[in-house]
Amino acid sequence: MDRTTSGVDLLWIPLGAGSRVPVVRWNGLAYEAISAWRQRRPRTDLFHAALEVVAGGVRYVVEMTPAWGPGHSDVGAVTSGPVGLRVLGRSKYFRYEVHCWRDGVIPDRAYAVGGAHRVSEDERVAARILDLAPSFPTCVWGRDEQRVGEMWNSNSLVAWLLVSSGIPVDGLRPPAGGRAPGWAAGVAVSRGRCRP
Repeated sequence: MDRTTSGVDLLWIPLGAGSRVPVVRWNGLAYEAISAWRQRRPRTDLFHAALEVVAGGVRYVVEMTPAWGPGHSDVGAVTSGPVGLRVLGRSKYFRYEVHCWRDGVIPDRAYAVGGAHRVSEDERVAARILDLAPSFPTCVWGRDEQRVGEMWNSNSLVAWLLVSSGIPVDGLRPPAGGRAPGWAAGVAVSRGRCRP
C-alpha cells in the first residue's frame, strides 16, 4: 500500500498460512470438516481477513490476534475480548486483542490471495475505521452470542468495521472456492440485524 495515498485495503489470507503453529491450520481443517458435514456440503478453504489503512499519510494494520503473543501490548491494542467462554477471558490465554498498529506488520501478508484489494480511497472513511476500532463489540470469540448463525472472530471485526464506516460489502467475497466464517456475523451486527 502506498503510504501517501489514503485508503483502505482488504486482504484475504488462507487460514494458517505461514503459521509456525500448525494447530491453527489443524483446528481450521477440523472446524470446516464438521461444518461441511453438518450442512451437507463440500469442504471449502477458509480465509481470514485483515485491513491495511492509510490515513493522514500514516499506515496502520487493523487485525485481531491472541492477547498472549509476544510484544502485543505495545502494538496498538485498542480493545480486547474473551475467547471460548466469557469467564475464561479473565486469563490472557483466553483473550483476543484488536490492534490498530501504526506501521504494523501482517506476518502472513505474503500469502494474501490476489494481494491487497482496495475497497476505499476516501481519507474520511479510512480515518473512520481507525476511530471505530476501539468500539468494536467484544463478543466471545468462537461463539454466536448475537444469534446470527455464525461465530464471532477476526472476520467479524473486518466486516463490522467496513460496514460501520460506510464501505459497501455486498460484493466482497473471499477467493473462489473459499469462505470466511464470521464475516456475516460482523455484517449483521453492524446493520443491527442481531437478536438479543
